[in-house]
Amino acid sequence: MASVRLENVRKVYEGGVVAVHDLSLEVREKEFVVLVGPSGCGKSTTLRMIAGLEEITSGAIYIGDRVVNDVPPKDRDIAMVFQNYALYPHMTVYENMAFGLKLRKFPKDEIERRVREAAAILEIEQYLDRKPKALSGGQRQRVAVGRTIVRKPKVFLFDEPLSNLDAKLRVQMRTELSKLHQRLGATIIYVTHDQTEAMTMGDRIVLMKDGYVQQIDTPLELYSHPVNKFVAGFIGSPAMNFIHGKVKKTRGLVFEEEGGGLQLWIQKKDEKKLLPYVTKEITLGLRPENIQLPGAGPAKGSRARVIVEVVEPMGNETYVYFSTRRSSNQCVARIDARKKPTVGKPLELVLDLSKAHFFDDQTERAL
Repeated sequence: MASVRLENVRKVYEGGVVAVHDLSLEVREKEFVVLVGPSGCGKSTTLRMIAGLEEITSGAIYIGDRVVNDVPPKDRDIAMVFQNYALYPHMTVYENMAFGLKLRKFPKDEIERRVREAAAILEIEQYLDRKPKALSGGQRQRVAVGRTIVRKPKVFLFDEPLSNLDAKLRVQMRTELSKLHQRLGATIIYVTHDQTEAMTMGDRIVLMKDGYVQQIDTPLELYSHPVNKFVAGFIGSPAMNFIHGKVKKTRGLVFEEEGGGLQLWIQKKDEKKLLPYVTKEITLGLRPENIQLPGAGPAKGSRARVIVEVVEPMGNETYVYFSTRRSSNQCVARIDARKKPTVGKPLELVLDLSKAHFFDDQTERAL
């Protein structure tokens, strides 16, 4: 296995369209790093540049200690799994997995050993004589992964490999890929638009937007300490609530929602950083799990009377979408599944402001 390093990598397409801006990243040996972000953020372009399928405009890419800017894809010792399985329909599973090794003139007994070994790891030994049309989507994806494992590359690259699977299979394959990483001790760079995949699989996450890296961190740090409003809103499901308003000073500091809706006492620990923003417009962010019914939330939380707009029972919990009397801003709370608020009726909620995030309205940076 090998590390991967990108130094000030930039990609500009014809017409001056910049897909990736000066990206610097170090993926350590045996690390599982996930590139995540909305469509068009540059994550797949970055992966393709590492693979050698896209030329870089400037910067340097290292695989191990070697600069690979001008090295053809076949000589980079990487293996890539695409969104499309791209299996040969006329070949059996065994033949599909062995094909790349045959092209490289590996001995027959070595091919046999590697294919059987990979099939055992992926639990597809019983399917080796089948053609792809006789397999389910999840089984085909395992074959595509197996085709890369037999090559024993230095780095595995995955480009949204689960997006064609149904929800249940995606969850199963997430688990399988995580187990595979542990068993192989492989260096993996994985691209997805699904933040749940990123949070559950990655040792570290690279969150991108419009070709820029927003934050590189562990899943927990990204969730707990987002550096800006975009990161805060992208990570977590349901997404973080954002309430626009101003900081006012009375006996202490108060956050007042735009339009005179919610008035929330700011915690002592946040007063120092918010003092420079008195009378200025800022945004308060609070995750749905930090908004609860009285008795379920913290005793010292700020209470608010709201109007219930939508109730979504999720089985083990309930999502309650609400707004305040003077604001059309819709928020969501995650409450106990046994409670059933009535749509259109007022409801008292407790907001745990010890977990609140604050963002500058001009820069959107976390305060």
